[in-house]
Amino acid sequence: MPPTSFIGMLAGFAQECQRRTGIPASITLAQAALESGWGVRAPGNNLFGIKADKSWTGPTVTFQTTEHLAGQNVKMPDAFRRYDSWLASMVDHAQFLLKNPRYRDCFKQIDGPGWARALQAAGYATDPEYANKLIAIMRGRNLAFYDQVK
Repeated sequence: MPPTSFIGMLAGFAQECQRRTGIPASITLAQAALESGWGVRAPGNNLFGIKADKSWTGPTVTFQTTEHLAGQNVKMPDAFRRYDSWLASMVDHAQFLLKNPRYRDCFKQIDGPGWARALQAAGYATDPEYANKLIAIMRGRNLAFYDQVK
């Protein structure tokens, strides 16, 4: 899906999420874009690559993922949360961040780039370039525009 179409489909939902949770729309959009390849790779409608850990009681889908372990990129199968829709994925992503104490410092940030760095520091992804990739997407697509929630 072209990035402009992807953003257009999700921007309103990301802004509503920001109104309700304080999570910037720009970080929601950037993470969804990065994790799903602009919606191309979202098995089980999982836009954010949230794994199905022991706390998850909903449906799952297993697929190949790449983890950065001991300085190497390693491909491995893993179980991920499965959703009925992209909107359900966005709602769960917000709840995941709100309920997990390791992301508490993210909520001290005032913009998308701050959130990107805080998410990486909290261990959201194993990719050592995760924050930089998110920030590049936010800047390249002017996603801060969507943070202007009224």
